[in-house]
Amino acid sequence: MTGQLEADVVVIGLGPGGEHLAASLSRAGLSVVGVDRRLVGGECPYFGCIPSKMMIRAADALAEARRVPSLGGTTEVRPDWTTVADRIRDEATDDWDDRVAVERLEKAGVRFVRGHGRLAGPGRVTVATDDGEVAVTVRRGVVLNTGTEPAVPPIDGLADTPYWTNRDAVRLRELPTSLVVLGGGAIGCELAQAFSRFGVEVTIVEAGERILGPEEPEASGVVAAALGAEGIAVRAGVGVTSVAHDGAFRIGLADGTSVAAQALLVAAGRRTNLGDVGLDTVGLDPGMRTIDVDERMRAAGVDGLWAIGDITGKGAFTHMSMYQANVAIRDLTGEDGPWADYRAVSRATFTDPEVGSVGLTEDQARKAGLRVGVGVAPLPESSRGWIHQAGNDGLIKVVADLDRGVLVGATAVGPAGGEIIGMLVTAVHAEVPLATLRGMHFAYPTFHRAIETALADVS
Repeated sequence: MTGQLEADVVVIGLGPGGEHLAASLSRAGLSVVGVDRRLVGGECPYFGCIPSKMMIRAADALAEARRVPSLGGTTEVRPDWTTVADRIRDEATDDWDDRVAVERLEKAGVRFVRGHGRLAGPGRVTVATDDGEVAVTVRRGVVLNTGTEPAVPPIDGLADTPYWTNRDAVRLRELPTSLVVLGGGAIGCELAQAFSRFGVEVTIVEAGERILGPEEPEASGVVAAALGAEGIAVRAGVGVTSVAHDGAFRIGLADGTSVAAQALLVAAGRRTNLGDVGLDTVGLDPGMRTIDVDERMRAAGVDGLWAIGDITGKGAFTHMSMYQANVAIRDLTGEDGPWADYRAVSRATFTDPEVGSVGLTEDQARKAGLRVGVGVAPLPESSRGWIHQAGNDGLIKVVADLDRGVLVGATAVGPAGGEIIGMLVTAVHAEVPLATLRGMHFAYPTFHRAIETALADVS
């Protein structure tokens, strides 16, 4: 495709938020051009959230089957990765084909252009396609949603090896016998546990002092202990100095030791895709890592430019991109809010035990100068935890601003921790008084009843 187009809005990057925004604006009567050089739908449905959670669901079922002998019977578990690989290929990704997503977008009235989109000055966008260049004149504005890519650290020798990122891991048809996971964040821990439960010998190497660094230390400790109990070696607080491959990987560590494995998964975070989107043509620094946006998702200091998703630095989550997309939709269609509010951003890490979090950690609250109160309730000591037994690891932790008498953060670790956190997200978002929370009814015997114990522990 070559030539010139005109549109009210151009959306560059059609991940979940960008796709939703483009379709919604088109249905609202605006002329919209959507641009993406990769798969429409973005990382989440093809390489991230959806396929990885299929892997995790299968791995959790295996783990639960192995717990039967301690609870009520006997089982024989024989993992079969083929079932998972087929489901990812056929159900989640259509064999990594976005035809259905493109048709859905075009049915909503969006003009789709596949190629690399760049800003070319105020009110102008160019798209480099396989056939040439498309120039688009923009009447109302441009929305950037260019997302992130796996970050690959500059480790000696790494670039010359056949390492994997999450994009390779979800496409596996056969599993290795052994695996080193470089990075103990959410993605690294989730995939490490899933592969381990399918019989892979796994080692996690994390340069930070603990895995799941952004989470509460208590949460990191519970998950590290659970991973260790399943046979996963966790090497935290040690950096990687070199990587070599001669049929197998050898990873040199900063403490002078090394780790060997058949495969290496690099899960060392993400980097934003802002390096080649023409930021300089609208007066922005082309080297910036995130775009500063206001409460309406308008880029600071630039007329006619909005940004949503990972590139805003507000949280690299699909739900954040969708949330910000709805804010931008309201602004672009002339609605009067509500505008962006990040006090109660929630997240979930789908390890077993699962980690759900919202708002500030205890350390963040103290650094913010609040008079902090903390309450903790161990899940195994709760009524449901005692009944549950095998797989009951976890805790509830709440962080309160004692001067205002409200919660500013919370963590739920345990079975369905990402679901338990929902009530606490509401409490933080709505600033429900501690006195009100303490006066509630908590169903017995449930995991979330431990929240009542944590609230009573706040001091």
